[in-house]
Amino acid sequence: MPSFTQMKDMFRIQREAKKIKKELAKIHVEAEGQWCSVVVSAEMEVVSITVKDGAPSDIGSDLTDALNRALKKAQIVSSEKMQGVMSEMGMGMGQ
Repeated sequence: MPSFTQMKDMFRIQREAKKIKKELAKIHVEAEGQWCSVVVSAEMEVVSITVKDGAPSDIGSDLTDALNRALKKAQIVSSEKMQGVMSEMGMGMGQ
């Protein structure tokens, strides 16, 4: 059975996780392709896709590339945010 201190720590971690989730939803990253741009939240949700004027009807590969790059950027931002919070909580790697 977990001790009171462990329960308190788990509650604090849960509270921090909810706070981080709200912060990540507010962070947006963008990637552009030749014919489009994609905005993704740090929560890995697509916020918007914009197709530029004059784009060909088969921009699928350009869109896929831009979306993948935006998601990778969002993943990096999210990871950095989590590492910072974990360090603040004394739970950083190598401890």
